[in-house]
Amino acid sequence: MWVWHEVDAECLDHMEPGPCHTAVLCLFFLCGFYVFCSLVTMGRSSVTPTLTALLCLGLCWCPWDQVQAGLYQCAYSTGSILSEPSEPLFLVVTGVYAAPSLSAQPSPVVASGGHVSLSCGSQNTWGTFHLLKERGADPPRHVDSGLHAGRWQAVFPVGPVSTSHAGTYRCYVSPSSYPYVWSQPSDPLHIQVTGVHSKPSLSAQPCSLVRLEDSLMLECHSESGFDRFALTKDEGITPPQRLDGQHSPIFLLGHVNQDHRGQYRCYSGHSLSYVWSAPSAPLDILITGMYIKPSLSAQPGPSVPWGGNVTLQCGSEVWFDTFHLHREGSRDPPQHLRLQDRSAPSQATFTISAVTSGHNGTYRCYGSHSTSPYLLSLPSDPLELVVSGSPEDWSPTMHKGLKWYQIILIGVLVALIMLLSLLLFLLLRHQRRSKGRTSVAAASGHEDRGLQNSSSPCADVQDEGLYAVMTDTQPEEDRQVDSQAGTSDAPQDVTYAQLNHLALRRETTAPPSSLSEDPSDESSVYAALAVH
Repeated sequence: MWVWHEVDAECLDHMEPGPCHTAVLCLFFLCGFYVFCSLVTMGRSSVTPTLTALLCLGLCWCPWDQVQAGLYQCAYSTGSILSEPSEPLFLVVTGVYAAPSLSAQPSPVVASGGHVSLSCGSQNTWGTFHLLKERGADPPRHVDSGLHAGRWQAVFPVGPVSTSHAGTYRCYVSPSSYPYVWSQPSDPLHIQVTGVHSKPSLSAQPCSLVRLEDSLMLECHSESGFDRFALTKDEGITPPQRLDGQHSPIFLLGHVNQDHRGQYRCYSGHSLSYVWSAPSAPLDILITGMYIKPSLSAQPGPSVPWGGNVTLQCGSEVWFDTFHLHREGSRDPPQHLRLQDRSAPSQATFTISAVTSGHNGTYRCYGSHSTSPYLLSLPSDPLELVVSGSPEDWSPTMHKGLKWYQIILIGVLVALIMLLSLLLFLLLRHQRRSKGRTSVAAASGHEDRGLQNSSSPCADVQDEGLYAVMTDTQPEEDRQVDSQAGTSDAPQDVTYAQLNHLALRRETTAPPSSLSEDPSDESSVYAALAVH
């Protein structure tokens, strides 16, 4: 049924000059709820005094049924001119068919930046599936169904996930013949996004090693400002399916049984939010007392000097492939070793190096099987480890725990290094001597060439002062006789010495026969040497 209403759009006298603005609000009661319609006109001269507008749409009978559902648009007219239609309005009737199911794969708990697939399925109705997010700004998503494993199903991929994807989702199904007639809504599915805040830490009270029937409490430690906490237990590779938050960071697990064994994590967040922190580091809850106890011994003994090493050996007559060592009173998780060789004795060796006073205490060990890693044996008899001395008494040569063969090896290495150093020294010395001999030979080979090339400035510098005339020193009277004899025509032998930087060679030559002879083209420098 179309409902028309005429509206007088004359401008009001009290409005200021300029464009005329007339706002019309229609409140119309339809079948138990109110429909609000509004019309705004602008301009003074282009609008006729009377506007006929379509203000409200509706049908006159109730309740709503399949006929009333559909797509609606409205328009207004000015005389015989009809305006453009409004944006389409979808009126959907829900609750006609059975509700489908909605699930998330792999989990509704999704890390920020990850991906998740929302699957909506129905056993009886096929057609189109619709996904809606409560209080979401995005319009509904629609996917045609397909037959999977005997069920009609549609998959809605979501991701990369951000905080805007956190919230409550529902899905509907509608047949192809009536696309605006939907089923009942599915059960709500809460998508929770983790990794938005920094991760907390998780601890166990009194410790993570507990006996059957003991009381166990887990506490989640986070930064200030968080008022909601959630605890999850890992189920293999399957991520948690939900985060049930509570206001207290303490989780009381009551009396322990075998179902409490496993790996736990905690999250922190804020109230009325589906956004959580990153998960804490895993905490293993180990149940003891399931098998007979192993034995524990210390080598070389339970008394160890400060800075020394000690070996704790845990063994059992019953086969275990994993052993655990724990110090009583420590909140740190137990150390564990898994045996790789099943043919070897069932024994594990734990080495503690450079012990300090912090290693003092009572130790126990446990055995377990890799098929049930969280179920442990009874504890071994206690072993008291005593660390004697203090840091001032510690000496590397005394307390490093070196064996006799290690000391011998160090001595051999030192001797080898010294021998190599000596060989290197001798080799360098031999190379220096060989280089000196080569220099002497080179100087002798180039002697004559140096004299011939004396015109070179470099040759003058190198050869100057390299030759000396050697004569015998005599008394004065002898010198006079010699001077007289010098006028004789008899030739005299003169001894010359050629001086070199590295060697001295003697030569005997005849002096020039006469002063009138032409001098040599080559000039030499001579010096008289007196021999006493």
